[in-house]
Amino acid sequence: MPGKGNARTANSDVSVEHDFTYVTGTSAKGLNLKRRKSVKTVNTSEYSLPRISASSPSFSSDLFDEIWVVLLTIWQMKLELLISFSPYLMVLIAFLLFVYWNGSIVLGAKEAHAVSPHFAQILYFGLVSVLAQAPMHFTFTHAVDMFQSFWRSRPLSYIQMFLALIAGILSVHIFSVAHPYLLADNRHYPFYLWRKIIMAHWSIRYLLVPVYMYSWLSIIHMLGKVRSKLWILAFFLATSAVLVPAPLIEFRYYTIPFYFLVLHCNIRDDPHWLLTGMIYIGVNIFTMLMFLFRPFHWDHEPGIQRFIW
Repeated sequence: MPGKGNARTANSDVSVEHDFTYVTGTSAKGLNLKRRKSVKTVNTSEYSLPRISASSPSFSSDLFDEIWVVLLTIWQMKLELLISFSPYLMVLIAFLLFVYWNGSIVLGAKEAHAVSPHFAQILYFGLVSVLAQAPMHFTFTHAVDMFQSFWRSRPLSYIQMFLALIAGILSVHIFSVAHPYLLADNRHYPFYLWRKIIMAHWSIRYLLVPVYMYSWLSIIHMLGKVRSKLWILAFFLATSAVLVPAPLIEFRYYTIPFYFLVLHCNIRDDPHWLLTGMIYIGVNIFTMLMFLFRPFHWDHEPGIQRFIW
């Protein structure tokens, strides 16, 4: 009957928009996309996604379901998406033309900022981000919640942790870059972190891998409470695309990914935020004191040098 067919089509459209919103975090209406007038032979209601946290035992299979729903939605709305994202495509094309014309993604000292496979960078970002939100990540309740999620998803969790451990060790052993600026410029804090901690002993590099793993596990667990598996995967890949090519360890490189992490973690615990703010105030006071009252001189260059990030 025509009425039932129209109702089924409308329900399918609603299912597509709802699932697209859930797995991407973006409303189809917010993109000014017109709803398809008809859904041909695919009943998208079959692909409605169960709302399972990122710590669920069915995380992997549910992730594939979400990817399938997004691909299906993109195909059904390809024209609308192409029109809506055309300004971004223009920016991407302009960027590619600039790289071709300039011969590099940077201006100035191109040889000092050459793209390199610095996979250890993503490990550093995880640890720095967790330390920057320490009151949220290092609590007894959070640790118990993570352990229970890990225990429920065994034995798959054992396999995932083993693969993550191998990937972390290989990243540190093969893809850990010591940039000349990192080794020579003692004005920056990463210079001291590298010499005093990471390179204090050859074993420290590898002993820190479980700490990096906990950091990313904590981040994924926290995001998994409010974001879909596909969103978390996209966040990880986007963060990697930004940080891995950069050979120099700079905290400022972590700023944009960290902002996205904070904005999407959806933590509403006021005492934790208050404590985090107090930690930031303390770090800023220490930084200002070091900058103002601990200047030093270089023998090979005149003038006063100061500690900076």
